[in-house]
Amino acid sequence: VGDPVELAERYANDGADELVLLDITATLDNRLAFLDVVSAVASVLSIPCTVGGGVATVGDVERLLKAGADKVSINSAALASPQLIRSCADAFGEQCIVVAIDSRRTPAGHQVFSRSGSAATGRDTIAWANEAADRGAGEILLTSMDRDGTGLGYDTALTAAVASQVTVGVVASGGAGTVHHVADVLEAGAQAALLAGILHRGEMNIPTVKRAAADRRIAIRL
Repeated sequence: VGDPVELAERYANDGADELVLLDITATLDNRLAFLDVVSAVASVLSIPCTVGGGVATVGDVERLLKAGADKVSINSAALASPQLIRSCADAFGEQCIVVAIDSRRTPAGHQVFSRSGSAATGRDTIAWANEAADRGAGEILLTSMDRDGTGLGYDTALTAAVASQVTVGVVASGGAGTVHHVADVLEAGAQAALLAGILHRGEMNIPTVKRAAADRRIAIRL
């Protein structure tokens, strides 16, 4: 849908508070997110940038931070070796360690999925979010796989449940279809709302989203 560097610069100029750059096939391909893309994106930004994809070691986090990332998102590797969260937090500080959680609704409740949302882990979403925060994650990036790409709105119930239980900020992801959906999930307890496809396709823009949230008396930087 476009060049990541050009899009990053456009969104920053439009008023995005932060950019999230996720290489969603990196884990499946057994590789780290593209360092050259991270460096190129970071070079045009004056806002923080979170990067994720294929992060499996403390060394991977270091390489991404040196490439220009402000925060690094860990997902599958943290599920496989939860102690990795603490190791990374001790090495670089909790403020730059994000644990991404891909959650699906199952008969047993909301469960965590790994490997780009393709593999069931049997872990309860809220329990894993709590454990991740306790182990040193400074932020939770929570994606509802059920809502992702639907345009039906974020899973506000899931977001509220997680946000009410953890002591760190929750970034809600998956499902944005209107400007009102962003305001809804912020009111539900999310610290931030992630937007992707709807921006890439030009169906929504950041200033409009922010004005709609401000109209509902949500504290937001315009």
